[in-house]
Amino acid sequence: MDAKDLQPIKQRYGIVGNCEALNHAIDTALQVAKTDLSVLITGESGVGKEIIPRLIHDNSLRRTRKYFAINCGSIPEGTIDSELFGHEKGAFTGAIGEHEGYFGAADGGTLFLDEVGELPLSTQARLLRVLENGEYIRVGSSEVRKTNVRVVAATNVNIQMAIREGRFREDLFYRLNTIPIKMPPLRERGDDILLLFKKFAMEIAAKYQMPERITLSPEAEEVMKRYKWPGNIRQLKNLTEQMSILMRDSRVVTPEVLSDYEIWPTIEENGGLVRVSQAQGGTHSYDNEREMLFQMINALHREVSDLKQQLSTMHQPTVVAGSGVAVSPTVPLTDAEVVPIVSHQHMHTSGVDEHNAHIHADSTPYAEEYVEESLSIEDQEKRLIIKALEKNRGRRKKAAEELHISERTLYRKIKEYGLEEI
Repeated sequence: MDAKDLQPIKQRYGIVGNCEALNHAIDTALQVAKTDLSVLITGESGVGKEIIPRLIHDNSLRRTRKYFAINCGSIPEGTIDSELFGHEKGAFTGAIGEHEGYFGAADGGTLFLDEVGELPLSTQARLLRVLENGEYIRVGSSEVRKTNVRVVAATNVNIQMAIREGRFREDLFYRLNTIPIKMPPLRERGDDILLLFKKFAMEIAAKYQMPERITLSPEAEEVMKRYKWPGNIRQLKNLTEQMSILMRDSRVVTPEVLSDYEIWPTIEENGGLVRVSQAQGGTHSYDNEREMLFQMINALHREVSDLKQQLSTMHQPTVVAGSGVAVSPTVPLTDAEVVPIVSHQHMHTSGVDEHNAHIHADSTPYAEEYVEESLSIEDQEKRLIIKALEKNRGRRKKAAEELHISERTLYRKIKEYGLEEI
């Protein structure tokens, strides 16, 4: 189906974006909707997997029947069987009456099992039986019941790895995966990121009656498109809400504003500096410190190169005609320092040992040897900050830009090193 034909569907379900992977997922869902085949939707957390089963149900022959969306990861393991398949009165403590269960209540309709990879193995066996022949047994009962339910499942778990680790039944995977649909992560959707940001910004401005919505500068757009987005659409929406509420002085989002929210491009080339996105999973990010370290390494590399060039110029050997010796034009040499220049061929004919000749050559005063000054990372960092502040006459914003760090980080470092007077 062409992208133009998918546009009415997108508008109906509030789907924003035109990337090929997203269009393919929607097109596959529409094709399979008319059947009763099981569907397994895969994708990272926050990519919008919950839209696909609703779309499938609404475009199927079951659209007039019930639709249930169940988050399997939110139901305790001890009660998951009862919730899905029902229970009899007195089946367990607290079972004061009968419970039909979702498979009984959704008879004739569609059941969306989100986070199906979190199901216990015992529940997976029950689910496999329902998928194969439509039969299930309530908890505490011996009566076999029948149901006609269309199952659509979704997971952000690596099912193949879960199978290898014995956490998921392989036969259940093949039964659920009759029609696979993969939702693309936000970082792979290109310009869709900007469209989603605009949509969220407009919705928030309208909701809170703001006179103006926030917008992105061209530089900020590039940062947004190159950021990793581990939380996908959910993270983008939360970020847009935060900036919409907290930004007062200006409504234009710049890279500096994004850096305050720890939004960095995944890889950015900037004067030889490689910037890596913030580490995720709740751990502290050392991006700012890493950036300054890279800056210091580059600065030291340039200083060492200059030093080597100066030493090379200072001790460049000159062959004195007819003397067979090399002397430096700038540094007077003693007799002990005069070393004969012997060609490789002459060394063999004269019986001079190559190894000894090599040792003597390396001991000459014009050999390119130097000793690097040993400084701690903190000393080097402090020195770079002082140089940047002096160069920019104490203007901290300019100094931060030259160091490629945020002003907030520079202020923290100035206070840490006691440089407030500069």
